[in-house]
Amino acid sequence: MPQADEYAHELAELARGEEITVAVAESLTSGRLSATLGAASNSSEWFRGGLVAYSSEVKHTVLGVPDVPVVSRTAAEAMATGVRELLKAVVAVAVTGAGGPDPQDGEPPGSVWFAIATEHDVRAWHRRFDGDPADVVAQTVACATESLLDTARALRSDHSPA
Repeated sequence: MPQADEYAHELAELARGEEITVAVAESLTSGRLSATLGAASNSSEWFRGGLVAYSSEVKHTVLGVPDVPVVSRTAAEAMATGVRELLKAVVAVAVTGAGGPDPQDGEPPGSVWFAIATEHDVRAWHRRFDGDPADVVAQTVACATESLLDTARALRSDHSPA
């Protein structure tokens, strides 16, 4: 995942300089997103941690996902908000989806919901990735890491003097 590693490195530099802390809630990526961020430079200074919520029960009881399909916009938004509050981070990302080879919650393999939560809002979006489960995971980690980097850049410009 060289692309995700590059995004994580740039995120590390920006997060440290701007005092932005990051948390993740991940399902189909099974900890790979956390591992990518944790391998970036000085991660103990800006990466608050992650929660791998593979089980629907964990999503509902720990992250506050309501009684909805776990591969959905609502679930992704609740996961991002829940982990941000739980780990007291400035920004959090959540990923939930059907990695394959079988569909989940009526969603086809490769269907992934993302959400990013900050103090001011929660933004969610859907992507569909091609490939086997390992390809879907790699693409999901890259997309989530790039989105965290974009959000950190936006947070930086929000705090810049006009």
